[in-house]
Amino acid sequence: MELPQRPAVGVAAIIRNGDTILLGWRVASHGAGSWQLPGGHLEYGETPEDCACREVWEETGLTIINPRRGPYTNDLFEADQRHYITLFVLADYAGGIPEALEPTKCARWEWFTWDALPEPRFLPLANLLRQGVPPTVWEGL
Repeated sequence: MELPQRPAVGVAAIIRNGDTILLGWRVASHGAGSWQLPGGHLEYGETPEDCACREVWEETGLTIINPRRGPYTNDLFEADQRHYITLFVLADYAGGIPEALEPTKCARWEWFTWDALPEPRFLPLANLLRQGVPPTVWEGL
């Protein structure tokens, strides 16, 4: 008997640098050709905050501070038969220049203001924006 496919848990880091956040141009796997937040799969025993710090370091070389939990999205990539629950973590920029350390996954990183985020957007980010989450929601976190 085949077991049903289960959703995976992804973590996406919203890194604040003044009035901008960091996005990368995705070139691999599902969502290729879209703008994404840094992040990846939650590993066994890892907190979402630790995952965000690890993934940001691995993908960009940046260190983030003050990671804190945010909302989540339910993301169904129908064409790829993938289902994710994406946990968003807000963090503050601690300095440095983001580098594309995994260029086969993400070609480049750029800073954008919340009200001028580029398109197309990776599904978790698009779903977050559809929920109507404004940048002011982060002020009290």
